[in-house]
Amino acid sequence: MKYLLENPVQGTIGPEKYKTAIQWRNGVLIADEPEKLGGKDLGPDPFTLLLSSLVTCTLATLRMYVDHKGLTIPEIDVKANLFQRIENQEAVTYLERKITFPEQPDDVVRQRLLRVAENCPVSKMLKGTIKITTTLTT
Repeated sequence: MKYLLENPVQGTIGPEKYKTAIQWRNGVLIADEPEKLGGKDLGPDPFTLLLSSLVTCTLATLRMYVDHKGLTIPEIDVKANLFQRIENQEAVTYLERKITFPEQPDDVVRQRLLRVAENCPVSKMLKGTIKITTTLTT
């Protein structure tokens, strides 16, 4: 098995309620829960981090495509949010992604860009089958 990341993302939590330090290849990112959930809102919460992954992957994938095709699209905006609904006695999560081009490309280009966004790696991962294995180590 070959991991996608050279080094795993690592998180640590201490006595400060819900403040989490996440070590990644170039530093530390602080995550926290909002005040209404008992945190201090010192950083993004887990849902925000998940949506941030989708947003940044979408933007980077679109930028790569735009640059590769030599398109004149100076700015792209992406917003994402989520909600959950009970369907057939099971919680189903819906992710909504909205892409805006302040300078509108024509309809043909817009449809191509939509297909590109749908195929960004994080989007494909979230739509696919994800299996999580968990082990306790000492």
